Amino acid sequence: MRILITGGAGFIGSHLAERLIAEGHRVSVLDDLSTGSRDNLAAIAGHPGFFFTEGSILDAPLVARMVADADVVFHLAAAVGVRLIMEEPSRGILTNVTGTERVLEACLERNTRVFVASTSEVYGKATKFPFSEEDDLTIGATVNLRWSYACAKMLDEFLALAYLRERGLPVTILRFFNTTGPRQTGRYGMVVPSFVTAALQGAPLLVHGDGTQSRCFCHVADVIEALMRLLARPESSGRVYNIGTDQEVSILELARQVKAAAGSASEIRLVPHAEVYGPGFEDMARRLPDIARLEAATGFRPATPLSRIIADVLEEKRAALAAAG
Repeated sequence: MRILITGGAGFIGSHLAERLIAEGHRVSVLDDLSTGSRDNLAAIAGHPGFFFTEGSILDAPLVARMVADADVVFHLAAAVGVRLIMEEPSRGILTNVTGTERVLEACLERNTRVFVASTSEVYGKATKFPFSEEDDLTIGATVNLRWSYACAKMLDEFLALAYLRERGLPVTILRFFNTTGPRQTGRYGMVVPSFVTAALQGAPLLVHGDGTQSRCFCHVADVIEALMRLLARPESSGRVYNIGTDQEVSILELARQVKAAAGSASEIRLVPHAEVYGPGFEDMARRLPDIARLEAATGFRPATPLSRIIADVLEEKRAALAAAG
């Protein structure tokens, strides 16, 4: 198939592009390189079935041309990461809402199948665990801009599903939980690469808050496997899927495991949220997905253990530090 990936030079997008090329598909990537990197695509850059365009999903004519040449679209382009959202909330809202509108409008022209990336952030401050796709969503007050990302992605989902109902657009919603692995940068607050880099450099591992907040970290390879299986099932259109693992770990325990795996003498230091993001910041105590729907649809359940994830990130970061001298 001819497949377009918006945000394809990013962490998840680049891994998806590699897998699609390996399976014989023709892949086009649209990315403005604001958070992605062409280095992420180095392994397939010279492949005859791969095409890269530097540009913005806000550029409606460009998006329309690229969607017109695609059988399927994976819309992954977004402003992501808590740090980026807190520093530039207006950019996050514009990119995530207007960009998604541009892509969906282009897909309507030929009824192109589209996968829309959403996020576990939409569950907000919900206290029913695990989070299932039909649960109510509870986000915080508008004065706390931390929730602007969740709100923007909720709007993306509403718009996509509205086009499904009104126009029959074959759309699938992907609610990504914490995905990590090689190529992920800690630049925007992603915790695993941040901890690994700090441990290798002998710097403190900075745990925000009291460290009791828990997350479920899914290897990017498992995420890509889930996407490939959903791609192979046209009946997945019209549904929302949690994409992640249900193996929880506290952030403090994650720091301890990274430190031990790296053989590091680094200090683990607790830092109040207010020092990092300013006063009034709110965080989720848990982020635990119900992945029964994904497993029922695909026969696949992400299960790569955290120890393997940490080892893979350590290997990559060690190599990068060695190459940098």
